[in-house]
Amino acid sequence: MIRISDITEKVQSYIPSPDIDLIHRAYVFSAKVHKGQLRLSGEPYLTHPLEVSAILADLRLDEVTVAVGLLHDTVEDTLATEAEISELFGEEVVFLVNAVTKISQITFASHEEKQAENFRKMLLAMAKDIRVILIKLADRLHNMRTLEYLSREKQIRIAQETMDIYAPFANRLGIAKVKSELEDLALKYLEPEVYAELSRKVTEGVRQRQGIIDEAIKIIQAKLKEYNTEGIVSGRTKHLYSIYQKMKRKGISFDEVFDLMGIRIITNNVRDCYAALGLMHSIWPPLPGEFDDYIAMPKPNMYQSLHTVVIGPGGHPLEIQIRTYDMHRTAEEGIAAHWRYKERDKLDKSYDERFVWLRQLMEWQQDLKDPSEFLHMMKVDLFHDEVFVFTPKGKVMSFPQDATAIDFAYAIHTEVGHHCVGAKVNGRMVPLRYRLKTGDIVEIITSPNHHPSRDWLKIVKTTRAIQRIKRWLKTEEKERCLALGREILDKELAKYGLSYLKLQKKGDLLKVANRFGLVDTDELMVDIAYGKISARQVLSEILPQETLQLKSEPSKLKKVINKITQRKGEGVKIKGVDDVMARFAKCCNPVPGDKIVGFITRGRGVSVHRANCPNVDPFLYGTERLIEATWDVQEDVPYQVEINVRCADKPGMLAKITAAISEASINIITADVKTGRDASARCRFTLEITNLKQLEKVINSIKMIRDVIEVERASSYLSKNKMEPHASPTRIIG
Repeated sequence: MIRISDITEKVQSYIPSPDIDLIHRAYVFSAKVHKGQLRLSGEPYLTHPLEVSAILADLRLDEVTVAVGLLHDTVEDTLATEAEISELFGEEVVFLVNAVTKISQITFASHEEKQAENFRKMLLAMAKDIRVILIKLADRLHNMRTLEYLSREKQIRIAQETMDIYAPFANRLGIAKVKSELEDLALKYLEPEVYAELSRKVTEGVRQRQGIIDEAIKIIQAKLKEYNTEGIVSGRTKHLYSIYQKMKRKGISFDEVFDLMGIRIITNNVRDCYAALGLMHSIWPPLPGEFDDYIAMPKPNMYQSLHTVVIGPGGHPLEIQIRTYDMHRTAEEGIAAHWRYKERDKLDKSYDERFVWLRQLMEWQQDLKDPSEFLHMMKVDLFHDEVFVFTPKGKVMSFPQDATAIDFAYAIHTEVGHHCVGAKVNGRMVPLRYRLKTGDIVEIITSPNHHPSRDWLKIVKTTRAIQRIKRWLKTEEKERCLALGREILDKELAKYGLSYLKLQKKGDLLKVANRFGLVDTDELMVDIAYGKISARQVLSEILPQETLQLKSEPSKLKKVINKITQRKGEGVKIKGVDDVMARFAKCCNPVPGDKIVGFITRGRGVSVHRANCPNVDPFLYGTERLIEATWDVQEDVPYQVEINVRCADKPGMLAKITAAISEASINIITADVKTGRDASARCRFTLEITNLKQLEKVINSIKMIRDVIEVERASSYLSKNKMEPHASPTRIIG
């Protein structure tokens, strides 16, 4: 077991005159309150806070953080109170202990919700004090080291959470040694067979690889000495999870991973880094396409280094990393290498700019309330493979893989994004959907008359672009809805000699809005435009019932609709809405038995879609325009639905298919048959059915026919620019 003296010695090695008394007092208090507690391994519980504190000391953090490592579980797992810790150790310590505790003390209805809220908690904690997440990472790292004592179910759950949340955070903060160990330990429990096999193969070849590395180190040291370039040369091993990821990503075997062997050269300054690179290429030929300059283009987590792969001794590929001492500390310790709490006000502007991503994540976590959407956005921003591009002035910007010119525009400024019409990449015009590549020089072309399109949401990748586009569309849509809602209400008011302006001035419309639970008349107009509230419902709150009944004869529109449909008892129920026009969407043709959802259209009531119809995807349109809908069919009424049949192009096939349809007592409205060059035929039938079971029965009957290749229900999904071109009206039963 690690001793408190080991921890204090580490702290004294990097902090001049540290407050060792604080660490000792924290140790004594932790030992006292945890006395008698055991871990599942059978060890005294005190071993855990000691190990966490030691990890924090390895990261060279201040004595307050190291002390909190000893105290982090006291409030959660013992009888100790916040007041007691505050009195003994001060407000700074109790704040950190409390913040770490709060991340864990929360329960949720679903795993997805829990993961999303864990992200939120960590972001909030990081925004207040970055030490909170560093302590939590140290806590998780030691828990992962001792995961073997838990049940298999808990091992999988904790390992997956580590892979999903903690390792990406460690990576984003640039703490490579914590990130790598978390990933390897998580792999050990999530893919035990893969982990065991990789461990065996790495161990088997270690002697041979070490011989090659030792030979390469001697050659490099001699070359550096010859050209008076100072540098420390050492071997480097690739951790198991990165090997596994490379094998999966490139679809290669273990034997094809060429950078298992690595050399690291640490020099005094940047000039010597590039000098050493030139020397390496003079000794061994570099592999084309395997050079990365992360000194000129640092990663967002502050990582800097030169990477090259050469054909080393004996023709073996060898990866070489070259960096300065400061870069090496940053690569290993990330933010912890640069940050000292007592010097937080002295941090330079360039350091602050490196954490713009954290401020952006904080903004987005406030806007994104849906757990699944929030998780998706966080993973895009935390887990992405990166591309690095340049502005015309030479500034380097990082984007997720497959980001587009629109993402670049919004990264420059929101208004640039809103008005972008095209882009120049490396001096050539490209469309806005162009996917950025590392090294591109990008210039955005704007027009004051151009505005975002909903289609942009399908191609952008960054959270910033998605949020800005959605916000603009929502604002623009609200303005249109205000005008439309007022127009609809004005026409209805005119029938009774009433004026919108007069009612608004007298405050009558505000009273009506309040009766519907709305804040103001703007919300009332929007709900009228969406069809949530009808103009007649508004009138019923203003005029006496007898006045309304004088003009309550069915309108010509309703007569036409009734004549068209001629379906008694046909309808759906829309939750919380009465007397509103609903339409069956022709993009997916719902029939009784399908799971359905209502979509509030602009001024045309509610369109009824199948629940899985892509045209009501909540990611594209949000959930605010979706409304619960259920079938309310009291008798069998016919619905039209289309099916596609692909079969062999043989005589008599059409007769067999139509016979199967007729035997199911289903009427064929239309039939369209086309033959192809592949000796197959494609048939499209419009059928008249009464419910989903009848449709499923006839599809199964057709599938049983010999030489029928495929049968499916047809869906005429829409073009990208229209929500719903046509919809057949139906009656709402309230």
